[in-house]
Order: sequence, then C-alpha cells, then structure tokens
Amino acid sequence: MTDAPGTYALLLRADEAGETEIGALSVMPIRPGVYIYVGSAFGPGGLQARVGRHAQGDGALHWHVDYLRAVTTLEVVWYTHDAKRRECTWAEVLRSRAEATVPVDGFGASDCTCPAHLVRPDSVPSVSAFRTRLHEQCPDHGSVERAGPNDLL
Repeated sequence: MTDAPGTYALLLRADEAGETEIGALSVMPIRPGVYIYVGSAFGPGGLQARVGRHAQGDGALHWHVDYLRAVTTLEVVWYTHDAKRRECTWAEVLRSRAEATVPVDGFGASDCTCPAHLVRPDSVPSVSAFRTRLHEQCPDHGSVERAGPNDLL
C-alpha cells in the first residue's frame, strides 16, 4: 500500500454484543460477527495514511467508522490504487450479497446517495469472490489487493 489515492474496505470483527453511538447519526447495536466498511482516500497521504489511521484504531472520532472501529478489531483490508472513487460501487457489490444487511442507514455515506457504506454479512466473503463480482459490475476496475493489519502499521 502506498500514499497513492484509492478505495478500501475494512473487515472488522465484533466479539461482544453491545451498542455504540455513531456520532450524531444514531446508536448502533453491535452483534458479534463481521462488519465491512468501505471508504476512499484521496487526501494527503492517500491510502497509506487513511488506512494506517484506521489500523491504529485511536485518535479523534471524526468519521462514522471511527466510532465502530473503537469497539471492533481490524482483521483484513482490501484496497485498490485507483484515481476513480469506487467506494459506492464496492458498497453496492457488498450490499448485493443475499445475506448482507445494512446495520445503520447512512453509515459512511453522508456525501453520496448510497444507503450505507457499512455492511454486515453472515460470513466473511472471500476477496476472490468480491473481485469477481466487482469486475462483473465494473470491467475497467484495477486489481484489488489484500493486507493484514500488521502490514499497515
């Protein structure tokens, strides 16, 4: 991962049930299992800076995902270096899985018309299955890479 811009998905795991306040958006019930948040990084430092911040899991609570990240563990990151903003497409592909639910309407999608950029699947999707579905919907999409949390710190 470099400081180039791009899109990323954080695969987060919650081990305990509870709830967390997501800024002014709402209170979100937390169920044990996997959550997938999709975002983009087009500012200074690109993907390396943004995903590195999420990997550390500390700092000011600025984005919706910061609140969720405070009560979850980062398991894996999928990312692509791409000059196009792809987070809405990624979120749509993840939401289209039959067993996927949207835990909180509007989560991570305050600057677009998507239902949310957070998905809760019943099971962890494989990165290869995600790549296949993504390329079906977006044939010009570049490669999607996978990184573990230790690769980011």
